[in-house]
Amino acid sequence: QVQLVESGGGLVQPGGSLRLSCIASGTFSSINTMGWYRQAPGKRRELAAVITSGGSTNYADSVKGRFSISRDNAKNAVYLQMSSLKPEDTAVYYCNANYRRYYFSTYDPVWGQGTQVTVSS
Repeated sequence: QVQLVESGGGLVQPGGSLRLSCIASGTFSSINTMGWYRQAPGKRRELAAVITSGGSTNYADSVKGRFSISRDNAKNAVYLQMSSLKPEDTAVYYCNANYRRYYFSTYDPVWGQGTQVTVSS
């Protein structure tokens, strides 16, 4: 079993910053990609940012230049630094990781419980 625990959400004013954290725990051999997805009310869940174990990153166009994803492989952690936040960034942010339990296993996805980010004055 692998669990992802997120933290760092909250209420922030437009133009402000927040840093989300996600730590993976449990039994697994390795983690490949880790990322952050978000889901606004009435909308589908969408990718915000993703990072590979080697450090390659990919961002949604809507967050490029404002969000920065990073990870600490030793801690099995991924972070999302969000700056210049806008009201349209308001959503529940979910951490995602693709892990394999054993060396010869396939990679399976696991999701965190989500953390609310609200951007409002």
